[in-house]
Amino acid sequence: MSTNTRFLLRIPIRYYTSRAQRRVLGQDQSKIPTHELPISKTTDSRVYVWGLAATGALGLQTSIKKQAKAYAESVHHPSRLNFAENRDITDVAAGYGFTVFAAKCRQGLSLWGTGINTDSQIGFHKHGGAKRKPFELLIYPVPVEFTAVEGNDAKVQIVRVAAGRAHQLALAEDGTVYALGNNAYGQCGREITKDEDYFNNPIINRIRGLSGDEDDPVVDVSCGQDHSLFLTKSGKLFSCGWSDDGQTGQGCYGLVSTPGLVLGDVKGERIVKVTGCSDTVLALNDKGEVFGWGITEYGQLLTESDANPQINTPKHLAFLKGCGKIVDIAAGGSFCLVLNENGDVFIWGYGILGFGPEVRHQATPKQIPATLFGRNDFNPNLKVRSICAGLTHCGAINEQDDLYMWGHNRYGCLGFGHKKDQLFPFKVAVSARVMKVSCGVDHSVALCKAFV
Repeated sequence: MSTNTRFLLRIPIRYYTSRAQRRVLGQDQSKIPTHELPISKTTDSRVYVWGLAATGALGLQTSIKKQAKAYAESVHHPSRLNFAENRDITDVAAGYGFTVFAAKCRQGLSLWGTGINTDSQIGFHKHGGAKRKPFELLIYPVPVEFTAVEGNDAKVQIVRVAAGRAHQLALAEDGTVYALGNNAYGQCGREITKDEDYFNNPIINRIRGLSGDEDDPVVDVSCGQDHSLFLTKSGKLFSCGWSDDGQTGQGCYGLVSTPGLVLGDVKGERIVKVTGCSDTVLALNDKGEVFGWGITEYGQLLTESDANPQINTPKHLAFLKGCGKIVDIAAGGSFCLVLNENGDVFIWGYGILGFGPEVRHQATPKQIPATLFGRNDFNPNLKVRSICAGLTHCGAINEQDDLYMWGHNRYGCLGFGHKKDQLFPFKVAVSARVMKVSCGVDHSVALCKAFV
């Protein structure tokens, strides 16, 4: 069985059930208290979404009837999200059928989400009336309330978000991490409760003080499929969750319900970024060196023996030395990418790698031609400044804030206006300057700024 098939089979079957089995949520602005109404637009931030519309992850609909019509449809072109027009969106993350947003709001409503909510990964939202049943599906972004968290008031300012298969992490400006959703593997950083009903009895877990030093708070978070990673100010890494492929990096296989320190070759290093949307994890230090752990069945981490396709402690990836100083990293379902300081993109592993129909597996890092990202005789020094990856598709943003994507085009998640796979990087027509893009399983979301 291929890696991609195995990953998709791990998605609960209820995620793609019939329309009759879903309950959806619209938004009635007339019922929102005056003090919670969105304020007038004061920033130039924009959010564009595209891909599968059935899950509600695009957050485009405010009408249940319109959402019903969109159930079997996809949005093939980047579409501007109205929700973001009256809010200062600071971060976005695409999960498996849901999307989360961090926003600056005067009333503390800084965490929002839309899409699949079967495990309360977007918080607890109920219908009106006597039965008060929770919503399984949200079709428009709604706020997550933190008042139920012991010791919290409503004014929690979220600055970073990350989304996994059925859980999310939200990082507050004071370094506190809030974990929501499915905790079957300990990915929310708390003890696992057998047969816990995440849908009807959701818990928001507050995680802080991981390093034991008040001067070393968490500054970034990342979600794998069913595991979580936390990066502190000093460059230390902590992790928890599913680790059957060693993806927590703690030298063990199985479940890790309490966040612990990641050691191995990253011990003593100052890590500046960690990433991995599935079960392969990459970490970057301040010297431009890359470390990896987790599954490596397609040579993502270039293990010496195929008999051991898992690495449970971080290894320094010395084979990347020929790529120069690395400034950005991304890990997909069966491939990895790195970006060097010259703006060159290198990729290896298995999948649609950007080299055309003849190359599906690349054993060693190979540069994708820079001309495919806009470098030409008129822009000879144009560089790529950031990269990202989903399970089966990739994105790169150049210094002109143009977005290029390639890979499997599930439900139009590449934003080209069709559903055909894209074998080479190709520019996406986004009517704004792209600052960040996040790739889900079958949708994508871009945080942008308006043209000046």
